[in-house]
Amino acid sequence: MSEQQISADPLASVLRPVRGGNGFEEALEQVLQVVRLGLVPDGERLPAERELAERLRISRVTLREVLKVLHEQGLVETRRGRHGGTFVRNRPPSHGAGRADAENELRRRAAGLGAGGLDDVLRFREVLEVGAAGLCARTELTGEQADLLRRRLRETGDAATADYRRADTLLHLAIAELCGSPSLVTQYAAVRAQVNELLDCIPILVRNLEHSQGQHTALVEAILDGEEEAAAAVMREHAEGTAALLRGFLA
Repeated sequence: MSEQQISADPLASVLRPVRGGNGFEEALEQVLQVVRLGLVPDGERLPAERELAERLRISRVTLREVLKVLHEQGLVETRRGRHGGTFVRNRPPSHGAGRADAENELRRRAAGLGAGGLDDVLRFREVLEVGAAGLCARTELTGEQADLLRRRLRETGDAATADYRRADTLLHLAIAELCGSPSLVTQYAAVRAQVNELLDCIPILVRNLEHSQGQHTALVEAILDGEEEAAAAVMREHAEGTAALLRGFLA
């Protein structure tokens, strides 16, 4: 491929159709990368909503929710009129410094995750979570254990936004504990603590919480029905959604 072909569409290397189950999270990851990598310079306009939605293969409703997050984070602004659209925000030094401090903290924490960094932690978490979900589904749970899972699920649904991640952690930890492997619980608790440190540094997104809760419900139902493959598949999709958010904000 020639240099002209490479530079003709710099967004092509980042924007691609999302894979399905985590449309909002994966789209947010990609658009965040476009902005943070400077593929659209400060003050310039992002592609029109219709074009972005077509390139990402998502609905315009979902795209608008993605752009709303970027607007709330001060990364873009909307301009009306004939030459309007969504523009990458020109960030003054004082505002940029505050964001730089937050981003530096994210990168500091990511760097402290070990030699493999963020990708290593996210992959290890996925292996543990997917394995635990499948193992839990093929475990013959007692009535008390099944009630515990249902209670943890209700608690995530009832949790206030600020308390959601704690309730989420307790649900996932319960799944690990019900597998009957103390070693698995120990490893999961350690990797979850690392992931939570990073999650605490990014905004809590209502759309993501709603999506996660739907996945939690499907996950618990699959486990209680003894559907090992379905439980593992839902958990994999769930873990990939979290990974997409973290990679998007850390890009």
